[in-house]
Amino acid sequence: MENTFDEYAVFTVTAKDGSLVEMAVVDEFEFEHKHYVVASLIKDDEIQTDGQYIYKSVIKEDGFEVEKITDEVDYNRIAKAYMEME
Repeated sequence: MENTFDEYAVFTVTAKDGSLVEMAVVDEFEFEHKHYVVASLIKDDEIQTDGQYIYKSVIKEDGFEVEKITDEVDYNRIAKAYMEME
């Protein structure tokens, strides 16, 4: 049996309760000339498969920053576009 180890980019976001939550980038895409990442929660060093979240991504020289998409209509439109890409 072969063990495969995938390396993921990770980032931390602040949850509604103020706690810090670690996320792993599992995919990325462009939509309307903007860059987005699809991320999943990390729990006990494992990437959770029961939900994914989309964040706007800003590429920097030393990595990237994510921004929460706060407008529900925009989020739904971006999520729909992502699902149609797959």
